[in-house]
Amino acid sequence: MDTDSEQRLTRNQLVDHLPAITVPVATGLMRPPPDATLIPALIANEGDQASWRYVDFFAANIRNPNTRRAYARACLQFFGWAEERGLSLTTIRPYDVSLYIETRQQTHSAPDVKQQLAAIRMLFNWLITGQIVPANPASAVRGPKHVVKTGKTPVFDATEWRRLLDAIPVDTVRNLRDRALIATLTYSFARIGAALKMKVEDLRPRGAGWELLLHEKGGKQHVMPCHHALAEALRAYIDAAGIAEDRKGFLFRTSRGHKGTALSHLPMDQSDAWRMIRRRAGAVGIFAPVGNHSFRATGITAYLSNGGALEHAQEMAGHESPRTTKLYDRTKDRLTQDEVERIRL
Repeated sequence: MDTDSEQRLTRNQLVDHLPAITVPVATGLMRPPPDATLIPALIANEGDQASWRYVDFFAANIRNPNTRRAYARACLQFFGWAEERGLSLTTIRPYDVSLYIETRQQTHSAPDVKQQLAAIRMLFNWLITGQIVPANPASAVRGPKHVVKTGKTPVFDATEWRRLLDAIPVDTVRNLRDRALIATLTYSFARIGAALKMKVEDLRPRGAGWELLLHEKGGKQHVMPCHHALAEALRAYIDAAGIAEDRKGFLFRTSRGHKGTALSHLPMDQSDAWRMIRRRAGAVGIFAPVGNHSFRATGITAYLSNGGALEHAQEMAGHESPRTTKLYDRTKDRLTQDEVERIRL
């Protein structure tokens, strides 16, 4: 295959995997089809160079798939709104972006609006460097203020967490896997994505104990000492699954059949983990909207409530700022009712 063919194939594969596209790209096509819903009309009207620059913004400039989906959706919504107002790509002014933001604030939350503005601003900067537009109409537009001091992720208290874990039997590999995954998320403060990326070899000896190598977002690697309770849960699971020698295999794998007596070679994904957690929580009467991230918040809250230092929690969680770590600290939430009851008249 020659170089040009390789480039065409690569670009077509990239376009085909971008979100919001419903018209498949034909093999060997040099540019996105003009009716592909990935390309807003305001962009397509400016020609092939603008269309490809728009596609490359998502394909080459944004690596995180969740961010890619969110920004693609935001840009499609904005350009759809602009098209309805009779605007073109080159006639969009700061006033128009500001009006869009003001309008969206009436029906959407501040975080949503801030994300919309960030996507629009970032895209126009990309179009400027590609010589598609001369200026960025979103650069001077200010988004809504949004100050968050406490996160919204539901957190288990110690009694709920223990009840959830103890309700999971140890009779099958799948049950042992679920116990080990919950323990990993709680004791290592791991994000669900990092936990599910783990290979068997990422559980490594460290002196008399163990440590976990977590592959966090942004390509960062984070080493976390393994809590003794987590080590026990992982060892029980690995021994029962018989995967100790499969060092390159995924640690948390999907199970075969309904009895959960054997595992596949495929890793669990986040939706698998979410469904498992909701099912396990519902079985013990916990109907709060808990999810994968609840265990990370639970672990951090438990650590801080037992006298752990904020700076150490920040390091263990892999946060860039202690302000992010404090969002997970719900110790103050638990004091609120007791303190209010002190008001006696």
